[in-house]
Amino acid sequence: MKFIRNLLALIGLVTVVIVAMVGVKVAPMVDQLRQFDAQALDTYKELGQRLLAEGDAASATVWKVKVADGLSADDVATSMRYIANEHNIKNVGELPLYKQVAAMSGEAYRHAEIFMFCNALTAARMMDFNDAYSAYLPCRVSLVEDKEGNLWLYSLNMDLMIHGGKELPPELKEEALGVKRIILDIMNRGAKGEF
Repeated sequence: MKFIRNLLALIGLVTVVIVAMVGVKVAPMVDQLRQFDAQALDTYKELGQRLLAEGDAASATVWKVKVADGLSADDVATSMRYIANEHNIKNVGELPLYKQVAAMSGEAYRHAEIFMFCNALTAARMMDFNDAYSAYLPCRVSLVEDKEGNLWLYSLNMDLMIHGGKELPPELKEEALGVKRIILDIMNRGAKGEF
């Protein structure tokens, strides 16, 4: 009986030591997590669900909109340029990747064109918050013909940038959400060929 009591006391002591050690290790992480955006957990949960559903990180971290049947790539490009202008976001570059591939390979390639949109002042404020945001700039929208001939629009899901870490200052967060709304509007309306 004495042996069992001593064994249980030893197990209790080991448990207390382990709990204390875990507490010492976890407490700083909990303090850091308290500084995260209120939507960070939901953002990572959605990312995890999409990763499991899609099977790869690239597909899980983008927005994707199918272009309406009957629209040409030129129709969509014209619509996106118009919508960007309407929102006063600059089209700072276009990369007709399909033309470059054809020039280098000597063979035609399916349509793949990348549009780059930017609000320079918002971009500068994001970089003032964290220079790493420069890797997300400018906002890109890709117009891609899939292997079946359907057109799609893709853009990086900005939720990780906006909600995935420490809370952005309120004014900067509102600006970033505004850019998100604009890019989604460009994609959604552009996919319908709207003006």
